[in-house]
Amino acid sequence: MADAGWSGTSRALFLVIALVWGLNYIFVNLGLAFSGPLWLGTLRAAFGLLGSAVIFAFVHPRGKLDRRGRRDAFLIGLPNITVFFTCWFLAAGEVLPGVAAVIIYTFPLWVAVLSAPLLGHRLTARHGVSVAACFAGVVLISQLGFVGGETVPLAPVVELLVAAFAWAMATVVIQRRFHRDEMLEANVYQLVGGAVGMLAVTLLFQPIPLPDFQPVLWASVGWLGVLGTAVAYSIWFYLLGRTRAATLSAYLFLVPVVALAASAMIFHERLTVVQLAGVVLVLASIYGIARAPTRPGDRRLALPGTKATSPGADSVLGEPPSPDSEPS
Repeated sequence: MADAGWSGTSRALFLVIALVWGLNYIFVNLGLAFSGPLWLGTLRAAFGLLGSAVIFAFVHPRGKLDRRGRRDAFLIGLPNITVFFTCWFLAAGEVLPGVAAVIIYTFPLWVAVLSAPLLGHRLTARHGVSVAACFAGVVLISQLGFVGGETVPLAPVVELLVAAFAWAMATVVIQRRFHRDEMLEANVYQLVGGAVGMLAVTLLFQPIPLPDFQPVLWASVGWLGVLGTAVAYSIWFYLLGRTRAATLSAYLFLVPVVALAASAMIFHERLTVVQLAGVVLVLASIYGIARAPTRPGDRRLALPGTKATSPGADSVLGEPPSPDSEPS
């Protein structure tokens, strides 16, 4: 890694990512006015795939993955991106963008939980405290068990947590399977799997009505697929090669902050005092989990027939190795 610190360019690019990913939640809700959730997820995956393929072909005309690597990336994306987009977009019809963003950004906590059995990381007490604080925050945001005030329906909260878990699972498995210089190409093939999976689920469960391709829907799909997926993922991988993933991950809390601010302006989203306390807990836990030290385990982990994770790679959890943090 060339530089573990923040350069001015890295800071600027990260702020671009935080803005784009935060506004993703706004454009999902705007797009749902003209499309069913499954069709919108399919369109995002398809446009993201096309944009990512163009960027990869421009940056790396000759790929590094062999047939097995391409197959594995496809198989990782097939269930995980499908579940991620399906659950998120279904829930978005019942939850305002700010709350949706905060709950989905429990993702780093799920990564922490999964990294112990799948990556051999030895987690610390700080990880446990951060995880507990995060899920206490989710309870406060949904206001489950509180008398008075409007609660967030339980079903979309569960769907958003499942979406975050699917995103985390893809991150950890790709981290375990691919090296950093393979990530951008692996992302293209996992989007192939995600696009195929989303199309299959849509045709099976919600083929009609077809999307109403009004300008707002085109703008939403363009933002979600081209900017929110293809461009933003490419910037993320660029930054992972120059800045510690722990440093980047510690500031992911800016994404739901952007979503909350934008939703307040556009959809007039307002939080109760209890929900605001929950948001603070979740955002603090995101920062805490990224700053918590992680000790690599004694085992060298690798999927059958694949390469073990390289010792010098960087991780979304404190130190080693670098994930395909599939941004939302």
